Amino acid sequence: MTAMVVMQAGKFLISTDRSRLDVDMIHRFLARSYWAAGIPRETVARSIENSLCFGVYDNASQIGFARVVSDFATYAYVADVFILEGYRERGLGKELMASIMAHRDLQGLRRWSLGTRDAQGLYAQFGFKAVVNNRSRTVMEIVNREIYSRS
Repeated sequence: MTAMVVMQAGKFLISTDRSRLDVDMIHRFLARSYWAAGIPRETVARSIENSLCFGVYDNASQIGFARVVSDFATYAYVADVFILEGYRERGLGKELMASIMAHRDLQGLRRWSLGTRDAQGLYAQFGFKAVVNNRSRTVMEIVNREIYSRS
């Protein structure tokens, strides 16, 4: 897998270049999030090493993040998606998800999944549907059951 600029819109950039990631900023955000509260920095660093990561940048500063855990053949799990508060309501979360869904190494997958407590509307725009609801979050997925028969 090669690092790539996924999207350039004005001064904002979405890239999979792992060397640009600000692991300290990512850890600070995740350690305060509802889904990873208290996560150790070492765990965040290891998760980044073993995932396809997307950074969102305002010039040199990282302002968003997402990672995808995948076998790059049949399945992908979207995790840790966030845009820093001061940059929300600008469509950057939507651009980040569009970049993930369009990434060349994630095409032709049979199943995608994710968990969210509060962003079902965002993910629904990309075809995710709720499959399990509980008090803390909604599990959402895309399943393309006919993908192999169409090849």
